[in-house]
Amino acid sequence: MIELPRAALTAGTIAEEADFFSFGTNDLTQTTWGFSRDDVEAAFFSAYLDKGVFAQSPFETIDREGVGRLVGIAVAEGRAARPGLKIGVCGEHGGDPDSVHFFHAAGLDYVSCSPFRVPVARLEAGRAAGTEGTTSDTR
Repeated sequence: MIELPRAALTAGTIAEEADFFSFGTNDLTQTTWGFSRDDVEAAFFSAYLDKGVFAQSPFETIDREGVGRLVGIAVAEGRAARPGLKIGVCGEHGGDPDSVHFFHAAGLDYVSCSPFRVPVARLEAGRAAGTEGTTSDTR
């Protein structure tokens, strides 16, 4: 599991011993942002969304600039060290349409999510694969 920023940044070394990577994006988001989902959602996060501090919750849609960048670094370094490395994601981001498109573009092999989100994840994975290489693949 790649759940900590340091793990993402040292993915090349980890890949030398690993058979696969699975990003735990909820924990990676918490440690990257420095706050617990339970704490912020119960206390102040809705006010941040209302005031426009955040356009969307980084726990619902992948934060491409921060967490997404860490995912990209880990994929590149992991595959440089082990070209056939299988890489995926587990958690609710795996069922978010925008995040599924990001993970496809980042080169992940699979997404995993809770059962009720599987139909959306499958649909969006198919859409992402179907738009691969076209100009519309910019989500």
